[in-house]
Amino acid sequence: MSDRKTTEADVAYNALKQAEPGLPASWYYDPAHHAREMKSLWRRNWLYVCRSDALAKPLSYRTFECGDQNLVIVRASDGSLNAFHNACRHRGSLLCTEPCGELSSKLLVCPYHQWSYSAEDGRLVRTTSFAEPDGFSKADYPLFPAACAEWRGCVFINLDETARFKAEDVFNRSAESFKNFPLETLVTGHTWSTVIGCNWKTFWENFNECLHCPNVHPELVELVPLFTRRIIHPKDVPDWPQTEGSTDPKYRGGMRPGGETWSSDGKAQGHVMASLSAEDLERGHIYCSVWPNVFIGGFPDHVRIVSMRPLGPEETELTAEWLFEPATLSAGDYDMANVVEFGKLVMEQDARACELNQRGLHAAPLEHGVLMPEEYILHRFHTWVREGIAGS
Repeated sequence: MSDRKTTEADVAYNALKQAEPGLPASWYYDPAHHAREMKSLWRRNWLYVCRSDALAKPLSYRTFECGDQNLVIVRASDGSLNAFHNACRHRGSLLCTEPCGELSSKLLVCPYHQWSYSAEDGRLVRTTSFAEPDGFSKADYPLFPAACAEWRGCVFINLDETARFKAEDVFNRSAESFKNFPLETLVTGHTWSTVIGCNWKTFWENFNECLHCPNVHPELVELVPLFTRRIIHPKDVPDWPQTEGSTDPKYRGGMRPGGETWSSDGKAQGHVMASLSAEDLERGHIYCSVWPNVFIGGFPDHVRIVSMRPLGPEETELTAEWLFEPATLSAGDYDMANVVEFGKLVMEQDARACELNQRGLHAAPLEHGVLMPEEYILHRFHTWVREGIAGS
């Protein structure tokens, strides 16, 4: 037993003080456990769907599939958003079969037997039977609702219709640092999707640590010197007080000298958002996240929203959206590919690492992994997963 005294530096040290067991390895590939997570975590938490401008027009709609659940989100004529299970109350047929579109009227009409529902409130308006049988009332068969919310130009849904969106409770990693970003008025310049051969938790774990960064992301660590030290925050090492106050980005964080943003050459091309503070610009990159399906990255010239959707126990769809100020996109001197290609490169590198991780989890003797000191955010994530399953 050590007699080492606890110092002030120990208290401020971010990292785990002892090794912690990871989640059971079978939780990353077992179909039965995957089904439990879909019910206990994905059906009970807020899920990012799209940007509000994707549903800008009255009666525009978008479908969203999560596991075996299919939802439709509709912009009502008064501008509000409604979310419903995309299932007819007659015999269960899908109502909207396209991923997005605009309704021709204020009705959602079943393509099977033409039952019609109000897109404003989901009530059943008419059936196609010659007569309604005794004991049948249209009022008893509205569409099943889901909760829907808009936050700063982003659309979220929750399959629990009683859920209420409160940003201070919803974000696992606070969105307060985005207060200077004009999120509401940014527009989508590029969208990219890919399918990764890994469990959704594998991707989140990779995102929340940088032990892998020097080996997996050589271009990124050249841009963000702190990452060469395999950490994400200066206080992730026990001797951090020795370099506190250093102006070297390897110790204080931020971009390399001359680096401005996450792009192939590190340049923002003269299009930094005017609303950002000097501190925002010095950081160079900030993040917020909502488990289980989205994180948002903020950079001096753009914002990147990365959302995920499980396609099965060992397959995850990843979608990235790059957002810019309208004036930046219309500027003739701004090359969007400079930003997009760098972001894709980093995510593709992450994808390959996650797939290697996923394959190894099947080792028969492996019961669970172990978390090292720098993986304290993974420990928080694992606690969130365990508590969510236990509370279901």
